[in-house]
Amino acid sequence: MGLKLTDTFVKGFIGNEEVSCMKAQAETAYMQLMRGDSQGNDYLGWVKLPENYDKDEFSRIKIAAEKIKKSCDVFVVIGIGGSYLGARAAIEFVKSPIYNNLKKDTPDIYFAGNNISPTALSELVSICEGKDVCINVISKSGTTTEPAIAFRVFKSMLVDKYGEAEAVKRIFVTTDKCRGTLKEFSDKAGYETFVVPDDVGGRFSVLTAVGLLPIAVAGIDIDAMMKGAADAMNKYTSSSFLEENEALKYAVLRNILYRKGKCTEILVGYEPYALMFNEWWKQLYGESEGKDKKGIFPASVVFSTDLHSLGQYIQDGQRNLFETVVKVCDPGTSFIIPNDPANVDGLNFIAGKDLDFVNKTAMLATLMAHNDGGVPNILIELDDRTAYSFGYIVYFFEFACGVSGYMLGVNPFNQPGVEAYKKNMFALLGKPGYEKEGEALRKRAGI
Repeated sequence: MGLKLTDTFVKGFIGNEEVSCMKAQAETAYMQLMRGDSQGNDYLGWVKLPENYDKDEFSRIKIAAEKIKKSCDVFVVIGIGGSYLGARAAIEFVKSPIYNNLKKDTPDIYFAGNNISPTALSELVSICEGKDVCINVISKSGTTTEPAIAFRVFKSMLVDKYGEAEAVKRIFVTTDKCRGTLKEFSDKAGYETFVVPDDVGGRFSVLTAVGLLPIAVAGIDIDAMMKGAADAMNKYTSSSFLEENEALKYAVLRNILYRKGKCTEILVGYEPYALMFNEWWKQLYGESEGKDKKGIFPASVVFSTDLHSLGQYIQDGQRNLFETVVKVCDPGTSFIIPNDPANVDGLNFIAGKDLDFVNKTAMLATLMAHNDGGVPNILIELDDRTAYSFGYIVYFFEFACGVSGYMLGVNPFNQPGVEAYKKNMFALLGKPGYEKEGEALRKRAGI
């Protein structure tokens, strides 16, 4: 099946005539994406990536992953935003959110450089004490504050522990192909480097070396992952008819709901391993659509956990939201609920049933309850949580995002708004060249 989109729980909110009216706009957006002649066309390398990726580099990624597995206990991945979210999402989705605690023949994998917390950094440094460590720093330029600080710390730690010559063998860099501070420094130092493609933006980069090296180190089959993405690509790029293309249909449904005042979309998972996938999805859609004072606000929950904290609001709060529910049909694990002779909790009526059956029942009950409460629900069914399925759903959401952004009337592939805080931070920290801005900001803040 690959992936199936069900609109049963949307039909009470969207009429067939509304979908028909949006078909032409969806087809236009589809053609904009396929022709590559609209805004952001310099960043469309991801569209054909599952078949056009660099096969030689792909082989090097697998070789490097095997080298890392054999030489370290801890693998530290340094990056922020799209430079780490996709890899972490894949590891937790395919393996486990407690991957580092499992018995395995692969290194523990930690992610650094995605915040400016002294606590988080010092704790990770202490975890690495007495262990063999390799690092992968991921940055297009090498000058992004958060990963640059983390790289300084871990590079120094490796040099102190192993010496310059051995440290070089333990540092892997994913950066620009031929320019930039980090590329120049890496070439001089002799680090093995991998490429952040010029035509693939960070939030679309999980299926490049950015995501694939950490994913491979975790022992995940990256060949199967690329096959899943390729099959999704072949399906979603081959037809502009809504009846045949779930990615287009998803883009249409969410744009209709947005125009009807549903300005918040909640991505819903029903397993803890969905948490970081939801975070990856939030960046993909938030950074792609949130501009020109437009866009659906991307939020997320993991049920049934969050039903006990946010369920009341979703059921009975403002009716400005809709949900997109990801159902993984085969969780890959069976757990039978035991019988309790005393029946203290009164739950013997579910004794002998599989816990996944109860989880799926909770999903159906929640879909119907929220629907009755005035919340449209789009249901996306995925076969399982294999590497193949992960690649498939990643491409589904990426393609739908490109189409949806064009339908919204924005450039889905830039992110002008993320620079404002960086300029202010540089000015307040006293970066050379920002003296006047810093003075003005400090006066404004009263400091």
